[in-house]
Amino acid sequence: MRISKGALLVVIAVLVPFVVEFRTALSWFGIELSILESLVLGCAAVLAVVLWAVWPPNGNAEAELSGSS
Repeated sequence: MRISKGALLVVIAVLVPFVVEFRTALSWFGIELSILESLVLGCAAVLAVVLWAVWPPNGNAEAELSGSS
């Protein structure tokens, strides 16, 4: 993992208010997001962060596995 599990949990916890405030900020510009759309946006952001966290840093998982033997 690129970051510790605790740090990943903190990043995900910070994303929740970010998504809520992003919805509020968009409403200032006349863009209305429903609760469902906000939920989908939040889930996509969490999924992107989790995928980034578990992806090997060099992008090649096979080289990492064969290099450890």
